[in-house]
Amino acid sequence: MNTAHFNSLSVDELWTLHQEVAAKLTQRMLVQKARLEERLRSIRLASEVTRLNYKRRRPYPPVRPKYRNPKNPAETWSGRGRQPRWLRPQLRSGRDLDDFLIDQASAQKRQTN
Repeated sequence: MNTAHFNSLSVDELWTLHQEVAAKLTQRMLVQKARLEERLRSIRLASEVTRLNYKRRRPYPPVRPKYRNPKNPAETWSGRGRQPRWLRPQLRSGRDLDDFLIDQASAQKRQTN
């Protein structure tokens, strides 16, 4: 823009021009703000959907028991998680984990191979 034109304007004309520019800037800023807020809202919605899907854990199939307490056959353990109370003292006494396998035939095959 030519600045020489501003030198020829009176103070009242410059003030009117200033008010017009300020009003136009305010209007454009409000439009820009509305666009940005709409984008932010859509990003938040997408993020919320992703977060909800992320929190869901996939269902695990039931795990069959792998080990059995010889003293109480109702007590079993799948081999996952913490060792049961009935197993810890027996392992400390020197017994092997394979001694408690439910399918003893497969344990014997492993030892011979």
